[in-house]
Amino acid sequence: MYQLILTFVLASVVLSAQTKKVVVMDQPAEVIAEWQAVSDKVRLVPVTAETVMSEIVDADGFVGNITPDMVRAGKKLVWTQTVSAGVERVLHLTGSTALRDSNIVLTNNQIVQSPEIADHAFAMLLAHTREIPKWLKHKDQELWQNRPHNLLELKGKSALVIGMGGIGQQITVRAWAFGMKVVGVDPEDIPYSPMVDHVVKPDQIDQELPNADVVFMAAPFTPQSANMLGPDQFELMKRGSYFIAVSRGGTYDLASLVKALDSQRLAGAGVDVMNPEPLPKGHPLWGFENVIITPHVAGRSDFDQFRMLGTAKENIRRFGEGLPFVNVVDKQKGW
Repeated sequence: MYQLILTFVLASVVLSAQTKKVVVMDQPAEVIAEWQAVSDKVRLVPVTAETVMSEIVDADGFVGNITPDMVRAGKKLVWTQTVSAGVERVLHLTGSTALRDSNIVLTNNQIVQSPEIADHAFAMLLAHTREIPKWLKHKDQELWQNRPHNLLELKGKSALVIGMGGIGQQITVRAWAFGMKVVGVDPEDIPYSPMVDHVVKPDQIDQELPNADVVFMAAPFTPQSANMLGPDQFELMKRGSYFIAVSRGGTYDLASLVKALDSQRLAGAGVDVMNPEPLPKGHPLWGFENVIITPHVAGRSDFDQFRMLGTAKENIRRFGEGLPFVNVVDKQKGW
């Protein structure tokens, strides 16, 4: 009997040693229960801002927006998952390189929100080219007045897509379907696609801007992409072109956009992201009738939460099984 009890105790100790502790921050109980069900080799521990530091000290993984203090406290951490697509908050905007320089694997939700963001980008473009805001005003006035108008066809127009990752690829699919010529901008070598005319490096962007009828900003925010569209770049844009920003506001200079609109170089703009956010009351961007402003909602849809939570769920399962993660971020590049 004693030997049986000893065997049971030893087995429990071994099992406990094999169970990986993952701290999960600010997720509802039903989500944590769903995640826990995918693996008995992982033990999920829900925490808040008040309890996280005491629990992370012996944790193997962390789900949430990790801070430098958490990185330093989590001596056993080997993996962290952020539920957003952008990782600048945990890599660049903290003023610390603790996570970047650590051996902790970072995973995110890159690509996951790309379909709805690309839909949003084209919704803003089409609103301009088909003058939807004007017709909505006429509707409110019960006014049937079909002239004058400046309705445009997208077929044959040129789209410059800055950032050929998940969002940029989805924008490309839609642009190609509309019959547009697509030119991409990306620091990486992009595989050949019949939907893309050609791809240039970021240091070649100035030569492409004068030819683009619409410029889509879809690049992630990194130290290298910060304000990559500045005063010189907006001055180079084709007169009568459109600017659509759906990735991160820090990738373009807001004051330069305002100047390009004020000088009527641009026919219009659609921005879901800007710097600062929220856009302050009284900011001149609010005053342009040819600007569509949405409050950083391009990534929202009826499927986004399912997919975003699904990435974390899959990585929890993989962590328990010792399998490679999905959506691993290159911490040095920032995406």
